[in-house]
Amino acid sequence: MDFLEEFDFHLPEEQIARFPAENRDESRLLLVDKSENKFWETPHFRDIRNWLRSGDVLVFNETKVSYRRVYLQVQSGRIHESIFLETVEGEENTWTCILKNRAKLRLGENLWPVGFPEFMFRYEGKEEELSVLVSSRQLTDFDFEIFGTIPIPPYLKRKGNEEDKVRYQTIFAKKSGSVAAPTAGLHFTDSLKEDLLQQGLEFVPVNLQVGYGTFRPLTAEQWKTKTLHKEKYEITEETANRLNTAKKEGRRIIAIGTTSLRVLETVFDSQQQKYKVGLGQTDIFLSPGDTIESVQGLITNFHLPKSSLLLLVSAFANSRLVMNSYAYALQNQFRFYSYGDSMFLF
Repeated sequence: MDFLEEFDFHLPEEQIARFPAENRDESRLLLVDKSENKFWETPHFRDIRNWLRSGDVLVFNETKVSYRRVYLQVQSGRIHESIFLETVEGEENTWTCILKNRAKLRLGENLWPVGFPEFMFRYEGKEEELSVLVSSRQLTDFDFEIFGTIPIPPYLKRKGNEEDKVRYQTIFAKKSGSVAAPTAGLHFTDSLKEDLLQQGLEFVPVNLQVGYGTFRPLTAEQWKTKTLHKEKYEITEETANRLNTAKKEGRRIIAIGTTSLRVLETVFDSQQQKYKVGLGQTDIFLSPGDTIESVQGLITNFHLPKSSLLLLVSAFANSRLVMNSYAYALQNQFRFYSYGDSMFLF
């Protein structure tokens, strides 16, 4: 994986945005022009309207972050922090989880959310880095809102608070199921969206349930097989029709975030030059050398070094241009990661 060294960089701790900007659209914005091979900054994300034009289609991920971080307690009182990822297919009560300090658990040991003994879980062992818990009853997103908290990213190194319940959801959030936010969407406000609609832009939804794999480092196996963790996606007939109309008319299609781009690239038929209706799972892994035809623009945050997301951005634009823009952001005190500043590549 020596190739990844090109995508490594040192990020000072103080440039990790541990809290959001005071207002969503006041983060800084770095503009990256692929055709001119240049980049420059503008003070606020809302300034993006000056580089968007009537007819552009902005594709957003309408997923909603579920309250899947749960603090579980055992009989002795010991606490185990967990993140509930997904149920096992065909077994609605069986969950795969990230579970801290699992080595201290015995097979069959019971756990329950702190303060909510009516919800019970049985530890059933591990599958590599994941753990398996069986719930005493089928759980809904409403249940998680009762006993869970919002799973802000681990690199924030703090617990989620009341502000995170609002600010770690996008204004587009509609369909629950993600354990991480599609963070490029966090910069949009209702008023900015309305201004862009008045400007003649179009907003189109897709859905991708963001999994915990987005935070995991790349493995040699993923690099070898060119596949990532699987994430569920949906693109409706209405969305596909609107995108295909825009494509025929030569209008720009711009992905709000790497999650939207993953969906679009998964369902885009390069031979027919059209978007297909889709409901399924994608494990698509995009990196430099791949051709991205589904979009003409990408709005995104600043990502972790050597991450699949940084490689995806570098697939969309020239990798040298991307890494030079990252060097500029580092030198000029841009804020990184989920609550950080933004880029618009076009």
